[in-house]
Amino acid sequence: MDNLAGPDMLIDAYDQSTQQDASVHDVNLDDAEAEEEAPLRADDFETFKKHVFPPLDDLEVEDETYNTWHIEKWRQLTRREHGPVFECGGAPWRVLFFPWGNSVDCASFYLEHGYEDDPPAEWYACIQFALVLWNPFDPTVFKVHNANHRFNGKEADWGFTRFVELRKAFHTPWEGHNRTLVENEEAKMTAYVRKIKDPTGVLWHNFEGYDSKKETGMVGLKNQGATCYLNSLLQSLYFTDAFRKAVYQIPTGEEASRQNSAWTLQRLFYRLQKDKSAVSTNELTGSFGWDTRQIFEQQDVQELSRILMEKLETRMKGTAAENALPELFVGKMKTYIECINVNMESSRKEDFWDIQLNVRGNNNLDDSFKDYIQVETLEGENKYDAGPPHGLQDAKKGVIFESFPPVLHLQLKRFEYDINRDAMMKVNDRHEFPEEIDLAPYLSAEADKKEPWVYQLHGVLVHSGDFNAGHYYAFLKPTKDGHFYKFDDDRVTRATKKEVLEENYGGEYPATANGIVAQRQPYMRGASTKRSMNAYMLVYIRKSRLDQVLLGVNDEDIPPHIEKRILEEKAEMERRKKEKEEQHLYLNLGLISDKSFQKHHWFDLTNYDAETGDPAAATVKRVLRAKKVADFAAEVAPELGVEADQVRFWVMVGRQNKTNRPDQPIKNDATIEDAWHRHSSKGKPFYLWAETRERDKETSKVEWPDVSGDGIGKNGGNHPILVFLKYFNINQQELTGIGHVYVNKNDRVDTVFPHIRQLMGWNDSRKITLYEEIKFSMIEQMKESLTFGASEIQDGDIICFQEHEKNPGVDIEHVTYSNARQYYDYLLNKVPVSFHPRPGTEGKIFQLDLSKKMTYEMFSEKVGAHLEVPATHLRFATVHATTGKPKAWVKRNMQQNLYQILQVPFTAYGAYSQQRSDALYYEVLETSLQDYETKKIMKVTWLPDGIVKEEPLEVLVPRQGIVSDIITGVIRKTKLNELNPPPDLREFRVLEVSAGKITRELPSDFNVATIGEFTSLYVERIPQEEIEAADEDRAIYCFHFDKEPNKPHGVPFKFIAKPGEVFKDTKDRISKRTGIKGKLFLNIKFGLVAKGPYSKSQVRYLEDHDVLYEIAHDEDILGLDHVNKTRSFWGRAEGMFIK
Repeated sequence: MDNLAGPDMLIDAYDQSTQQDASVHDVNLDDAEAEEEAPLRADDFETFKKHVFPPLDDLEVEDETYNTWHIEKWRQLTRREHGPVFECGGAPWRVLFFPWGNSVDCASFYLEHGYEDDPPAEWYACIQFALVLWNPFDPTVFKVHNANHRFNGKEADWGFTRFVELRKAFHTPWEGHNRTLVENEEAKMTAYVRKIKDPTGVLWHNFEGYDSKKETGMVGLKNQGATCYLNSLLQSLYFTDAFRKAVYQIPTGEEASRQNSAWTLQRLFYRLQKDKSAVSTNELTGSFGWDTRQIFEQQDVQELSRILMEKLETRMKGTAAENALPELFVGKMKTYIECINVNMESSRKEDFWDIQLNVRGNNNLDDSFKDYIQVETLEGENKYDAGPPHGLQDAKKGVIFESFPPVLHLQLKRFEYDINRDAMMKVNDRHEFPEEIDLAPYLSAEADKKEPWVYQLHGVLVHSGDFNAGHYYAFLKPTKDGHFYKFDDDRVTRATKKEVLEENYGGEYPATANGIVAQRQPYMRGASTKRSMNAYMLVYIRKSRLDQVLLGVNDEDIPPHIEKRILEEKAEMERRKKEKEEQHLYLNLGLISDKSFQKHHWFDLTNYDAETGDPAAATVKRVLRAKKVADFAAEVAPELGVEADQVRFWVMVGRQNKTNRPDQPIKNDATIEDAWHRHSSKGKPFYLWAETRERDKETSKVEWPDVSGDGIGKNGGNHPILVFLKYFNINQQELTGIGHVYVNKNDRVDTVFPHIRQLMGWNDSRKITLYEEIKFSMIEQMKESLTFGASEIQDGDIICFQEHEKNPGVDIEHVTYSNARQYYDYLLNKVPVSFHPRPGTEGKIFQLDLSKKMTYEMFSEKVGAHLEVPATHLRFATVHATTGKPKAWVKRNMQQNLYQILQVPFTAYGAYSQQRSDALYYEVLETSLQDYETKKIMKVTWLPDGIVKEEPLEVLVPRQGIVSDIITGVIRKTKLNELNPPPDLREFRVLEVSAGKITRELPSDFNVATIGEFTSLYVERIPQEEIEAADEDRAIYCFHFDKEPNKPHGVPFKFIAKPGEVFKDTKDRISKRTGIKGKLFLNIKFGLVAKGPYSKSQVRYLEDHDVLYEIAHDEDILGLDHVNKTRSFWGRAEGMFIK
């Protein structure tokens, strides 16, 4: 007999094209029964049931049954038939049968629920089933298929479209028999059904429409690209209630901005607590200062955790939560060397936030802790130098824990460097961890053991994949006695203990009958016999402190300003959503009035590109399309300070000369949509001008000037024309809108003078000059003797007026532009230019409006006047568009204007140079630019306070100057020369530094011409201790490194070693010399390093009893081993950071 489930079998659901989460099992009964004498019979139901159901590990059977349907007269059956209804697990079931196939040449059988109508709401059943078609005349002839599936209201049936090929079933003797499967148009179908208990609520779930909040009461976090590692850490911290409460206690009301990472973390935690769907981390990563590179590049979780803790701890200083994080996460360990034969111990205690444990070579967590605290014996050639009087001694060296924190983070070292492959590789070895662990055996004898040190597992953070690619998720236990849940980005599901523990130990897959078979691994190429999904971080909580850590977080703990702001944002989102849904009912239009015009200082009646908050900008109104013009007038009248009948709207029309002017009034009985259809230009914004008018003093009515709708006027007579007036103030160099007036077509141009004088409050003796603003580039002076008609003035035209140059009080001698035409030309060529102080120099950032036609001398005069410095002492550089760094310094050239300096040059290679066209760097020089070009710039670093503070400076010295000129320049730059008395040059020195180490001290008469451009120079005041050093004292150079001497960092320095002084006292002087204090200084290890090729083995670390003066040789350098805060991570160009 061949395999009963061959390639012609297809499992699916009737009426559903794709299903991804059901398991299908082929049943091969031949091998199992090969040696049995009696063949398996389909009518031996109890025996047959044992063979058709494959084992389901760790799943509990709630109910099981079988039912047989006798199928007769097969060829007379309809397209679709149903078998008898039977019950299993409290639900009705039946077989769905397509005798002639469900669109295939095969008989199709499905199992479906037997409810006549829809099943009860929320009903589902996890069913393992087998369908057996057999010959009633010979039960040894049968065909079997089985599967398991989660049935519900949407997925009512599941089974096999290609159950058996009709041709074979009817006409071909069945495998190994002389009878067909269907004989005399008869067959029997037995359905074996077993209901499985769902331990997590998501057994065999396809997660279509799955609601994490509804099913678990919790929500997940959205993955931005490669931020699953961040999501798992954040969920772990969120469900550490004491941590969440401490974060809420950080005062952020005054710094409620998206740049504040504490504020965005509070908002994230609030959303996790309140939202009904997965929460985005965009705000949080934005506040970290991360861009696309960080978001799409997986980082180290341990490093992220430490940086985040450090950032939050800084934010918590001086608040109610100041010590919350150390009290939760910080433990203490002791590094010691204990002599075996004499009573001598050297030890150092330090804090830890987490513990890194080895996986390789350790079977479980206890083994890893034993490995961590294992004792190394120093003997033979490796004896410990205990100092006088003990000398070299056999000793024990190791680490022991003094205390563990209430919340213990254990980092399992799943990633290691493989020297054979010269690459980082993942360690997938099996490593077991318990639900509870007693850590008392790993504490020192002096540790306080009054309270048990038993810890309970509450978090397992998992990595699936290899070093180069993978996915992170977490199993967390949010409450003291609750269940574990799986947090996989935006999905939260309940988890079994097997999923939490066994499936995350790593190691080999369980053996099968064929041995250990390689399986395909998620996020990896190929197959492997080892699980690629395993724990890399564990979170344990001290059992006796569970109530203090998992204390619950209530609504009262949430900062009120967080909830208020988020609710306001949600309300705004709802408003915008409603606005979008009703958008088709409304029309957006721009409203211009005399109020906005009087704030306008540009071309036309308004600046159509102005920001919304600009008082001269058109007011954007969202108006119902069906609203009457009269009703709209009543709406805007209060804003204009008038009543509704004092408002008349004019439609704004675009002219051929690219201006936009009022064209004709709109009738009050029209709708806004009618006006828009009739007068607007297709695809362009719709603008109206709101005209207001005073009431007649006698009649109290509003008398509007009689103009026709087309703007031509009545009968071609002397009709009124609407004209707008602008004033150019010569003294203030400013153009301003004044208002509107009506003039008559046949009147002379000078008849407008009385109107102007009245508006400006001028007497009749003030002479006026008029210009017509035709378009941006065409400003023509008007002839007073012509009529407005002859001057071609029409409704909406703009007349600009100014005082005559000879009027009293008009000062044309001290202004740039003496008439309106010149000023309009300036406006046409005006560009806003941002000026920034050159990086490394002090100064303010500002913006000036300048003409593109200005020469170098002209715009440098403007900048000098703004900065209140001589223009001759300024120089400028263009700005690189991508990096923002200075490009070449601009050369003084009288033939070159500002436009030519700022314009993006076209290179010889057919591409535009990357240069900003709206910004320049400036530098205020100590001398004139002409004199400056004869000097040499020396870049130095000034150390004003030990080595903790660095100030980069640029000092000008003569090209053939000496080092003392550098010192003089530094004194002048730092204003030390203003002290009384001024400092002596001999009190300072210049150090030449290379690769983080001092190479030499430069004599005061050393020629600066021989110093390279990229040489690092440090200038400092010689410490008083060094000046007062005794003859027997000895100087030693010092530098900083991170674990290995070939990884230097920081500022090197010179130090005095004193004879007979033990290193414990020496460290106090080093702290004073460097300015490094407190916790930072305590974390530094000191060692002597020989000059030359540095390596880890050449570091001789110092103990408190050592005497530096006696141990250090002339060629030795004192190294300070501590973390480089600017180090990169795993060779990346930039390390993990949070702003």
